[in-house]
Amino acid sequence: MTTVLIVDDDPSHLKLYSWVIERAGFRPLTVLVDSDAVEWPAVEHFDLAVLDYRLGPQTSAVEVAKRLQAAYPGVPIVVLSDMMWMPDDIAPYASGFVRKGEPELLLQTIASSLGFDGKTHP
Repeated sequence: MTTVLIVDDDPSHLKLYSWVIERAGFRPLTVLVDSDAVEWPAVEHFDLAVLDYRLGPQTSAVEVAKRLQAAYPGVPIVVLSDMMWMPDDIAPYASGFVRKGEPELLLQTIASSLGFDGKTHP
């Protein structure tokens, strides 16, 4: 099963996006960003990461994206934000960008980033 890592600093967002991703046939795996700490799954494999852009005052999405790429080379990162467009600082690390509140677009972007045709996935 295709596993999607969701990285956010809000437990309710982790719960919501886990539900959306699971309903689409993916396996969600969540990471809660707590102040400046990010604990990656020790032995878990995942195929794609969904990264919230605004992670609180102590942690930047760019720093988390850099750490993700270092720990899991080649794993695509989809940035999720309430902003209208992808911020320039995160663009080099992202395979896609989705505004919050657009679950269908999120699922399409995940599928596209994983090489699915958008109609079929796991």
